[in-house]
Amino acid sequence: MSRVRSTDAVLLLVAAVWGSSYLAAKTATSALPVLLVLFVRYGISAAACAALVAARRRTRRCTRDELRVGAVLGVTQAAVLALETYGVAHTSAANAGLLISLTIVLTPLLDRRSGTAGLPPRYFAATGLCLLAVALLVSGSGFHQPRSGDLLILAAALVRAAHVALVGRLTARRRVRPLHVTTVQTVVGTVLFAVPAAGSLSALGGVDAAGWAQLLHLALLCSVFAFLAQTWAVQRSSASRASLLLGTEPVWAVAVGIGLGGEHLTVLTALGAVLMVAGTYWGQAVERAHRTAGTEETRRPAVPANA
Repeated sequence: MSRVRSTDAVLLLVAAVWGSSYLAAKTATSALPVLLVLFVRYGISAAACAALVAARRRTRRCTRDELRVGAVLGVTQAAVLALETYGVAHTSAANAGLLISLTIVLTPLLDRRSGTAGLPPRYFAATGLCLLAVALLVSGSGFHQPRSGDLLILAAALVRAAHVALVGRLTARRRVRPLHVTTVQTVVGTVLFAVPAAGSLSALGGVDAAGWAQLLHLALLCSVFAFLAQTWAVQRSSASRASLLLGTEPVWAVAVGIGLGGEHLTVLTALGAVLMVAGTYWGQAVERAHRTAGTEETRRPAVPANA
């Protein structure tokens, strides 16, 4: 029982850390250019991951598969974080955390591997509920043209769903170590943002202690710690339980945005928040049940025609 509680606590901590990343990114981008924030976040993450790999004396080298997979995923992950960071700079942290949760219902639609084909109508009903939630969230105090930040976060949710589906496809039949792939991803991201951020590096000289705390939080906690802790916890829990606990990320995003960021929800956005959380949980439950049923069906022995 204590092991289950400790594992659940770690998963909830990961969700809380991810939920806090939107306010941290919004605060950081209010003082520094977005591309510089991304470069510093990736650079610190890459250094930390490289140190962890170096500490493993017998398994330091990356295999060819790890280099290839990490390089491809590094590009898609960089696209996700770029859209997310630009988006949260122009919308509220609470909205960003809620809108990005669309990834949960979009991913199965893009991942057409075994068990995800032929999703039941209930799944699309859940997706429709999430789309209604989007309309309410971007409306603010009344229906109007969506803010650019909201549109960027929606684009990030779509790219993030494609990234998650790509992770499954690229790692399905390859023996790759998560830490090594993550290290390659962070190095690729650092390289991608190095040139665009080079012209604004002097801005780092004016960053105060609070600013560096936000950058370190994004790099070490929201990236390195969250990934490693998630991997550790998922190995000790069921996939269903892990996804349920990690799915509380948007709730934490709202709590942090309101409690620490001074943000507020109108009646419409509060209703949108409730519908988004309900829709994503509903869609997640339907997809998981459908995938489980599909797996059991493929394992069931065929019945002879003359039986």
